[in-house]
Amino acid sequence: MRVYLESTGCRLNQSEIETLGRQFERAGWQVVSSPEAADVCVVNTCAVTQEATRTSRMILRRLNRVNPNAQLVATGCYAHLSPEQVGVLPGVTWVIDNLHKEQLVPLVAGTPGPIDPFDREPLEREFRPGALGRTRAFVKVQDGCNNRCTFCVTTIARGPGRSRPIDEVVAEVNCLVAAGYREVVLTGVHLGSYGHDWGQRDGLKRLVQALLARTAIARLRLSSLEPWDIPPDFFQLWEDARLCRHLHLPLQSGCDATLRRMARRTSQASFAALVTRARAAIPDLALSTDVIVGFPGETEAEFEESYQFVREMAFMKLHVFRYSPRPGTAAARMGGQVSPEAKHERSARMLALSEEGGRRFRQGFVGRVLPVLWEQVSGASERGFLNVGLTDNYLRVTLEAPEVLTNCIEPVRLVEVTDQGLKAERCQVPCAK
Repeated sequence: MRVYLESTGCRLNQSEIETLGRQFERAGWQVVSSPEAADVCVVNTCAVTQEATRTSRMILRRLNRVNPNAQLVATGCYAHLSPEQVGVLPGVTWVIDNLHKEQLVPLVAGTPGPIDPFDREPLEREFRPGALGRTRAFVKVQDGCNNRCTFCVTTIARGPGRSRPIDEVVAEVNCLVAAGYREVVLTGVHLGSYGHDWGQRDGLKRLVQALLARTAIARLRLSSLEPWDIPPDFFQLWEDARLCRHLHLPLQSGCDATLRRMARRTSQASFAALVTRARAAIPDLALSTDVIVGFPGETEAEFEESYQFVREMAFMKLHVFRYSPRPGTAAARMGGQVSPEAKHERSARMLALSEEGGRRFRQGFVGRVLPVLWEQVSGASERGFLNVGLTDNYLRVTLEAPEVLTNCIEPVRLVEVTDQGLKAERCQVPCAK
């Protein structure tokens, strides 16, 4: 049997779809790159915003349209929250909620018992570095969330926080290293709460220390961390150069009054202090964040306060969301809903600020030599292949070279800022395989 896998939404969803792919391979199925060639199509859906649910529906409808004979399997947050709506979409045969996602492959493939997702053979055959257009592997270490942010539907969709055992995560990362991966990204719904369900307030620090000590991964990257989860000594971890110099700290608003309505456990003062400590401890740190505009009750004055604080923080990238009421959340019942026109205008201003901050951050590295993990080839010219990759501090770099460099780590000189990243030229340093 042949299965096609697609995911939308967060990195956690991507990590889960990669795990499902390895499990299908282990069950004897063939993972194909085209839905037209599949007997079964699996979609890991998202519901974080109204736009995300629309995208999830569009994907399911598109897959049914291009291959009406394939069975559709819908899982993920939208499938979990709205199983009746998903179940009546054309071609949908299975709707599997988040709480049963680990049983998806045995259910669909008809295999008894759990399937080992860390088996090396499918990794080396179908999920080797570069096979999916990416050389970074996403590893889910935690699921669920115990926060009660008033805008967020994730707690409803994912349940309470729960962590994977350290030994299990170490085993998975060692498996990925053996298969050739150079970078692993740790993901979770509430990554900073790793270990809290066991009473370990420093659980994430322990996990990172274990991975750096017990694996040979060349790069270890952390995904989103809530600012209140980071203890004062956390940044000492970056004394190991394998830990990537990029932090994504969701702010959501730079206005204290808005943050209180959001039930966010941070403030301008505490967030600014955290950023100061991080930048002092981690040279050349890339800092990104999430910002919601048009939250209920956000006046023009509150937005302006948020805008100015975000500008002061000098983020290298903003993920900007127009507030979207989600069923079952406290914010959906609040008064003072902001007009769509105001949301669009505020979003445009924040996105322009993101572009400004990104270009300023990139400009600071012109002339510097930094190692790049090459991810893919985006084209070619008479001068060679256009290799695209990332520095450890999340600068996207392009380099024309006579060879394909995918999954190599190579120091290059950054010579020119582009709209999305930097152009590079080669140094007299061999590529590290």
